[in-house]
Amino acid sequence: MIENLDSLKINFDTEGLWVLNITLAIIMFGVALGISIDDFKRLLKNPKILIVGVISQFILLPLVTFIFIKLVNPMPSIALGLMMVAACPGGNISNFITQMAKGNAALSVSLTAFATLISLVMTPFNLEFWGNMYAPTAQILKRVSLNPWELVKLVTLILGIPLILGMLVRKYNVNLSNKLAKILKPISLAIFLIFIILAFAKNFDIFINYVQYVLILVIAHNGLAILTGFYFAKIMKLSFKNQKTLAIETGIQNSGLGLLLIFSFFNGLGGMALLVAFWAIWDIVSGLTIATYWSKQKERN
Repeated sequence: MIENLDSLKINFDTEGLWVLNITLAIIMFGVALGISIDDFKRLLKNPKILIVGVISQFILLPLVTFIFIKLVNPMPSIALGLMMVAACPGGNISNFITQMAKGNAALSVSLTAFATLISLVMTPFNLEFWGNMYAPTAQILKRVSLNPWELVKLVTLILGIPLILGMLVRKYNVNLSNKLAKILKPISLAIFLIFIILAFAKNFDIFINYVQYVLILVIAHNGLAILTGFYFAKIMKLSFKNQKTLAIETGIQNSGLGLLLIFSFFNGLGGMALLVAFWAIWDIVSGLTIATYWSKQKERN
């Protein structure tokens, strides 16, 4: 059965792709309603945290992922799915999970905004660079003729423009942005979760037959991502509060964006789509679990 995984096609139509596009844009817009220029200024005033966050998410995580792939040697499409997850910016739900974990919520929001801007370049770059560093995934990239500029355009439309629009609304009408954020954040996240559940329902047989090939990989990879963020922040002597924040920012990836890119550029390649879809659910489960644990701990120096 595993020999068929790379040729497996997930049931996903054009209408579903449009729903995913719009949902991700609304989620980003909702997050951006809580972001101001002052958030960026705050990061620039403490460049150490900014640099640690960027290195953890866009350099260390892809590198750790590449080493993980070399060690476990998964099927090519599954390996590329792992690379796709590592190339994406942090997930927008990381702000909520950070607050729940008694982390640095202001830092989380600021890093989400900054990571979103950087992802316009770094997501295509990391996928292209690390994908071509591993021969099996390089073959897939050649077959799909991935155009990095088309990738940049799509990421800009889904993340960049909603980010700017949301920040503009906040700049000119704070009361309106607060009211909209209260409505949009829970609704858009609920729509996204419903979308994932319905997508699984339409592909239930595929999931049951093939989930064993990605289950352990997703759990291990997500654990590595969380540990990478936490211990890199610890090595860099950040506070425990900021260590928790970096662990969550690195471990909660924008898997929805990953799914969108897979269906837009890779024709829903089976191993990739299955792995990233399971990641989209698992990182929320792991994030909420670790946040519950940390929320019960006393803050320590």
